[in-house]
Amino acid sequence: MLLNELRTLLNRHARVGGTTAIEGVLISKAEGADAPSAAMTETCMTLVAQGAKRVALGKCVYECRAGQYLVASGGLPVISRFTEGAPDRPALGFGLLLQPSAIADLLIQAAPGTVPNGHAAPSTLTVSDASGELLDAVVRLLRLLDRPQDMDILVPLNKREILWRLITSEQGAAVRQIGLADSKLSHVTKAVQWIRENYRASFRVEDVAELIGMSPSTLFRNFQAVTGMSPIQFQKRLRLHEARILLASHPKDIAHIGRHVGYESPSQFSREYRRQFGVPPSRDTFGRAVNRAVRLISHE
Repeated sequence: MLLNELRTLLNRHARVGGTTAIEGVLISKAEGADAPSAAMTETCMTLVAQGAKRVALGKCVYECRAGQYLVASGGLPVISRFTEGAPDRPALGFGLLLQPSAIADLLIQAAPGTVPNGHAAPSTLTVSDASGELLDAVVRLLRLLDRPQDMDILVPLNKREILWRLITSEQGAAVRQIGLADSKLSHVTKAVQWIRENYRASFRVEDVAELIGMSPSTLFRNFQAVTGMSPIQFQKRLRLHEARILLASHPKDIAHIGRHVGYESPSQFSREYRRQFGVPPSRDTFGRAVNRAVRLISHE
């Protein structure tokens, strides 16, 4: 079983400080529940193989258990700790530092249609179950710690596969956001930033392309590779997510909120909102769920 082999490899190669002979690969080991540690996150993927790790970001608390992983962008203020671990069964975790340039290369080279659609705010943390393909890629990377003669050739290939598994996973949107930090995608970064700042206004892709010094076809292709969406779809997603947040605190003010995020037609707003979230704005219970979550966290 892959998870059992992963535990064996992590336990065998764990060292004080967490570093390994493979650059960017970290191993965490805790033989008991450790003290909470406050730090700024590095841009990395963390996969728990044994025990559990709890991470707090603001009022949100995430628990990553064996067989689960999370992706974090650099610079997030978090408090984390292993909550399970014993001398005979230590908590074990695998970490991989994520390089924006490597992610950017994969996004640019990916064939059209192979990168899933989706968008997530770069500051969001999400815990997901690791697929068999991701676990297999991680295990094969760690096996190379026992075969140093193969590292120079195979480590780059294994890292690339892990990145691809992450890009095409349910957390792919967050990983693509990390790729935006690379200079090769600086034009796309500018376009994303401009749309975020002006999402309420109508625009043409040609106008944005001219603004950032790129041809419309190149902007469209690279923008879709990074975000999984066209610029117009990206704008629509921003509008609808902003509307949903506003509706959480003002559930009766639907028409005003639709206009506020850029919709001139209430019927179009309601139609696109329902297409995105599965229910019309008048029936969305997201706001009540948010309020319940805040109360639960506050009383932990």
